[in-house]
Amino acid sequence: MDITKTTDAPPPASRPATRPEKTANRSATRAGDRVFLGLSRGSGILLLVIMAAIAVFLTYRASLAISKDHGNFLTTFEWNTNLMPPSFGIAVLAFGTVVSSVIAMVLAVPVAVAIALFLTHYAPRRMSGPVAYVIDLLAAVPSIVYGLWGALILVPHLNGLFGWLNEYLGWTGIFSWQGGAPRSMLTVGILLAIMILPIITNVSREVFRQVPRMHEEAALALGATRWEVIRMSVLPFGRSGVISASMLGLGRALGETMAVATVLSPTFDIQTSLLDPGGGTFAQNIASKFGEATQDGRDALIASGLVLFVITLLVNGAARAIIARRKEYSGANA
Repeated sequence: MDITKTTDAPPPASRPATRPEKTANRSATRAGDRVFLGLSRGSGILLLVIMAAIAVFLTYRASLAISKDHGNFLTTFEWNTNLMPPSFGIAVLAFGTVVSSVIAMVLAVPVAVAIALFLTHYAPRRMSGPVAYVIDLLAAVPSIVYGLWGALILVPHLNGLFGWLNEYLGWTGIFSWQGGAPRSMLTVGILLAIMILPIITNVSREVFRQVPRMHEEAALALGATRWEVIRMSVLPFGRSGVISASMLGLGRALGETMAVATVLSPTFDIQTSLLDPGGGTFAQNIASKFGEATQDGRDALIASGLVLFVITLLVNGAARAIIARRKEYSGANA
């Protein structure tokens, strides 16, 4: 009698009801996802194409102007495109643009960060809401309105400040004042600081609101004061956001036209004192001379616009590099 040995075979492995890989691939190939992917990719490519087209246009027209320039484009203290051959340079414009923007940033950034901290961590809710609303409205005011206010209100009331600076700090040479209307680089810097203050304040305020509540509560539980909480939790978390907000404000300061043209008495010389009239900026020079310029004059103005374009790209690139270096120290990665 043969005895048949039976061996128990292992039960077949149960197949999952759905395969995540196939489900993910199927969802990734849906019509809506394909359309969204194409629109996103196309938008990015279109932006790069527009930037490249602007750079090519500016470079071409600038090369035409520089080839006819009798002076040195980088060092000439003159802008006369009606001569034959024309003679123009950007030394005064570059100096004025950088100086006025630096003054605006030095004045605006600390005040904007302080206002943002006050609205998010000190002011009562009944007060912070209306104040934030007013600041939002200030960011929407046209530049020409700021320019008219600066020419009619700000400039006449700066005589006392300029006199005080000349009396106590005139020995430095930077704050010496020879009298006259206070239409100088310091006036431009103050006006630009007022203009970029709402932008930096609004962005910084929204960044400080994103600080994790647990970070602040943990610091308070350890016995930290309110200022210590801000110093150890809020400011490290919002450092990258404040830098980004400052770069947004700097971009407006670099490219401001009508407000600067309204309050500045432009001359093509570099004053050692910030209180003496004179100087100019790229945007102000383009706005004031483009209407009456000849073809060669417009090419020269476009060449100066190319320099401003490059400066803006360098500033944004430096800001991105700073943010990337300090990202590991930010509370956003905690």
